[in-house]
Amino acid sequence: MRAVGMVVEFNPFHNGHRYYVRQAKAQTEADVAVAVMSGNFTQRGEPTILDKWARTRAALANGVDLVVELPVFYACQPAHRFAAGALRLLNELGVSAVAFGAEHPQWDFAQLVRATADLDQATLKRYTATYATQFNDQLAQRTGVSLQAPNDILAFAYTKAARAHNYQFDLQPIQRVASDYHDQVIKGAIASASAIRQAVQDGEDYRQAVPVATDHELAGISQVPSWGQLYPMLRNQLIQAPVDQLCQTYQMAEGLEYRMKEFAERSLDFAHFIHGIKTKRYTYAHLIRLCLYATLQMREEELGDQVRHPYLHILGFTPQGQAYLHQVKKTVGVPMFTKVSQEMKDGLCRLDYRAGKLYQAFTPVEQDLKHAPVIRR
Repeated sequence: MRAVGMVVEFNPFHNGHRYYVRQAKAQTEADVAVAVMSGNFTQRGEPTILDKWARTRAALANGVDLVVELPVFYACQPAHRFAAGALRLLNELGVSAVAFGAEHPQWDFAQLVRATADLDQATLKRYTATYATQFNDQLAQRTGVSLQAPNDILAFAYTKAARAHNYQFDLQPIQRVASDYHDQVIKGAIASASAIRQAVQDGEDYRQAVPVATDHELAGISQVPSWGQLYPMLRNQLIQAPVDQLCQTYQMAEGLEYRMKEFAERSLDFAHFIHGIKTKRYTYAHLIRLCLYATLQMREEELGDQVRHPYLHILGFTPQGQAYLHQVKKTVGVPMFTKVSQEMKDGLCRLDYRAGKLYQAFTPVEQDLKHAPVIRR
């Protein structure tokens, strides 16, 4: 059986995703679609609109055959670490191709990667602008291309990670269609995930843009999960923890612990807090991820240990997906499991377990411990 891998958030799974899954299978002539999917928090560090189990059910009902969780120590990272972690897991699963959306699939991403091999790192570390802005300035000077669109940025990151690790699977970009990533209004059958989340939040009709399975999962949502709801926990952590403890948080640097503590004491809501700590050096995405790291009390050494010990947590499968798992299980070189045990929640899966407990601010559903995989017959 040939498998095509994909790296996804499905936040939520919509008609554009269904098109993407079908195109991925068709263009790579794959028998099985394997999705490595972020758990309950996105790459930007935001809580997902539905938990990982609901999103797995929707994916399996619409063409995906196997869903594997992308652990939080890979999922909530900048593009290069996010991509490298996801491809590492797909490589373990033996996929023959990896398909991904792109705003400009005609670009030669391998050539762009080669063109950036010797960028001036000293210049990129200036404090006058974000790293991404400075990187794009140098890239545009060399190639005339600027990586501004989210899917193009990830396409570049997937290509760079695949080349760096000499992965043998084919990379297959797929044209993003009908809607822009940042669109906030539903205009037809294919809309952005952002527009769908906004419609749910505003109580507007989103059903034309999602398959039946997603509509069913979203039916019980009255409020989109957000940092506004999690902020009391973050604020308490920032106020109560001493600075010498906060500075040990993963990615906490350059005095941000002082700035975050100061604005936590002054800000009663998340919007005021996040605007207060914003500087030219850091994007909002970086700062929101840092909020998640702080709330989870994620330390540099702990994340390093987790990255050195990756695993495959199977969230769900169809009969095709189950057959593929049986085909590859003897060649997989990392732990693979379908349920998180009591021992694993305090060891191998401890960061995902803590992230799941944090997400239970939005749902009574246990996110990890002894939770059985979704099986679609």
